[in-house]
Amino acid sequence: MCVGVPAKIIKKDEYSAVVDVMGSQTTVGIIFVPEVELGDYVIVHAGQAMSIVDEDYARVSVEEWRKLVDARNSETV
Repeated sequence: MCVGVPAKIIKKDEYSAVVDVMGSQTTVGIIFVPEVELGDYVIVHAGQAMSIVDEDYARVSVEEWRKLVDARNSETV
């Protein structure tokens, strides 16, 4: 099973992009989505943007990720 995280494109180069993932920035490859534009949302897996998704999907997905993170954090307290 693969798990992908939604991220927003904030800077784009030819073969890579800087993305925002839940408030953190990282660089990912964009060879699978060369048509991606600034402001687009992508699903990131293993350092690669795998697909472009709409903003609503990304927002709902981030909400679910935050629930998982919060649940995990409450277990370690």
